[in-house]
Amino acid sequence: MIWVKRGAIALLGVLVLAVAALANWEPFFARTAAGAPGGTYRAEIIRDEWGVPHISGRTDADTAFGVAIAHAEDDFFTLQDTVAMSRGRYGAIAGEEGAKVDYVYHLIDARGTAEREYPKLPARTRAVYEAYAAGLNQYAEDHPGEVKLANLFPIDGTDIATGFALRQPFFFGLDSVIGPLVAGELLRREHGPDIPGFPRPPLEGAAPVGEPTPAPAAKQARARVLPTGEEAEHLGSNAFAVAPAKGGGTTTLISNSHQPYRGGVAWYELVIESGEGWHLAGSTFPGVPFPVMGHNEHLGWTNTVNTPDMIDIYKLELDASGTRYRLDGKWMPLESRTVILPVKVGPLVLPIRREVLRSVHGPVIRNKDGAFAVRYGGIGKLGQLDAYYHLGKAKSFAEWEAQIARLAIPSTNFVYADETGTIAYIYNAAIPNRPQDVKADWRSVLPGDRSDLIWQGAVPYAAIPRIVNPASGWVYNSNNTPFTAAGKGSDLDPASFSPVLGIELKQTNRSRRAYALLSASGTLDRAALEKIKYDTGYAREGYVARLWDELGRMKADGELAKARDLLLGWDFTADGKGPADALAMLVIRDFMAADYSNKPFPDVPEKLQAAADHLMTHFGRLDPPLGELVRLRQGTVDLPMDGGSDTLRAATTWDVDPDGRLNMKHGDSFIMWVEWTPGQRVVSRSIQPFGAATTRPRSPHYTDQMKLFVEHRLKPVHFWRDDLLAKASKPRRTIVTNAR
Repeated sequence: MIWVKRGAIALLGVLVLAVAALANWEPFFARTAAGAPGGTYRAEIIRDEWGVPHISGRTDADTAFGVAIAHAEDDFFTLQDTVAMSRGRYGAIAGEEGAKVDYVYHLIDARGTAEREYPKLPARTRAVYEAYAAGLNQYAEDHPGEVKLANLFPIDGTDIATGFALRQPFFFGLDSVIGPLVAGELLRREHGPDIPGFPRPPLEGAAPVGEPTPAPAAKQARARVLPTGEEAEHLGSNAFAVAPAKGGGTTTLISNSHQPYRGGVAWYELVIESGEGWHLAGSTFPGVPFPVMGHNEHLGWTNTVNTPDMIDIYKLELDASGTRYRLDGKWMPLESRTVILPVKVGPLVLPIRREVLRSVHGPVIRNKDGAFAVRYGGIGKLGQLDAYYHLGKAKSFAEWEAQIARLAIPSTNFVYADETGTIAYIYNAAIPNRPQDVKADWRSVLPGDRSDLIWQGAVPYAAIPRIVNPASGWVYNSNNTPFTAAGKGSDLDPASFSPVLGIELKQTNRSRRAYALLSASGTLDRAALEKIKYDTGYAREGYVARLWDELGRMKADGELAKARDLLLGWDFTADGKGPADALAMLVIRDFMAADYSNKPFPDVPEKLQAAADHLMTHFGRLDPPLGELVRLRQGTVDLPMDGGSDTLRAATTWDVDPDGRLNMKHGDSFIMWVEWTPGQRVVSRSIQPFGAATTRPRSPHYTDQMKLFVEHRLKPVHFWRDDLLAKASKPRRTIVTNAR
């Protein structure tokens, strides 16, 4: 029996070694930067009474170095996630969900795009990104106990560029195409309601409005695909600009972005300044070394998500081996490589092998219906790194628009205002330059064997919607069609734009309310605009009208009848004052999501029953105050919220806590209010849902903005240095450098 014991001991040893290998293999195979960025950087960081950093340096690069240090001081936890994503290592942190991101990283060749395109950027632009990478490296070196993964640092500018390449297609819904294709599921058409007077031309073979086309993914016609489910929470934001003639002499820009409150696309507020002309206040994402929306002394801009048809899908014809595809009568090799996805499971990191395919069209996904290539606007480009950098340096509308006109930023609406009183709305989108003389249904899955269907580049800037200084004196966007943007008499005619552009015709409730309120207003001064911005009303139109019409026809008894009658008596405002507000909050969200995502209309009795059950279980009544149900929670702070899932005061998405409360995680997030008054310097105010240090519970700025946020109040932005030093209570100044 000795040999049995020895065998067992040997087997145990093998198992121990295997476990150790699975726990430690990933860092040894991780890609590291060829060399940490060189150079010496020095920056000053002054934090105001809210912890918002004002970062300055002799050069732009010095300032970018300081931005990295300041942001890491507040949220190194999230910054590391973005770095891991840019290395294809997020699965080693976030498990299966992170591995999905890593798969897309490989599928769209984010690293390859950065390695090809980043060296082409101007040296001065690259210097900013290299300095930012150096700042993250410095912080990691100084705080090794905070680093999540071994060999995650050092990084360089190519890593920062890779993060841009990975994220940019998701703002116009690439994930909503990749996900269904990988799963072999149906893609859904956009059917949203036509705008009165703007009929959509009929599409041959189109499915009934609101229903999916009953065909496999390979044959599914599509106008464009919107994110579904949780992805829909990223489709939000309001933006307003008012000219001085309409605003009582003041030019106003209101940025009201709706982003998640935490994570890689949560806003971070900052002010930057340099001896090379940078002076900009606003907000940025983790992994970006300057504000991507905000204002300088002369002008400002903000963004909302738009969703033109930026994506084309091609069905490939493969040969019997599955390794070649037909193109113009010839067989072409299908590029194939195997990648290793690290997937954290408990203490182990499992290496999962996946095949990544590519054709001349773009990335290829193979499922039960065949092989599909995907091509999207901005594919293989990274000019946005340079365009965004120069937006903040512009001093006039002409300089600013010259950067937008490059169409280097693949998508997002821009709303603009400046010190001269100029206001503008631009439907920015690098829409594919599809050939007009080729017979093809660009709204369907295309044949992959024709090279004439493989477009190159984007349409001309002149082809996209644009409004400058409308007679109405205002522009806005709330993720709606660009054909309602400035009021009757100032709006664009959709007939003036090619249907091949695939411009959306959808409205949101926020858009309906904003359009009506702006149109009905006289002077749009601060008080009037505040009422509009914090409006909690619903228009009985679109999905809201359909929902209430079905409630009116619904037969019910008992508790369900009481819930129905309570909603039928609702005043269509989510201000927290009516007895039906909480019930309406629970019911409307799924119908809004279905409308945004082109899903079938949910079952009304089922959703009403679920909402009623939730309220009775956790509150013992159908009519608790809205503020008891909807909460803003962080640490030990727990505050009531108002607003709705599709109101201008947005409370969009939540987690349901064990006590039944809705813990808000997405909706109104960073708000910035900018004003230019003749003879005065630009002034601005802002607010965040939590504070400047969202992942630092010990920081005084972990929750210090929450009370202001729920009370519809804003705090001052100390844009000017003398204002910062004179008015900010006890500003904290530090000098950061990588010199040793």
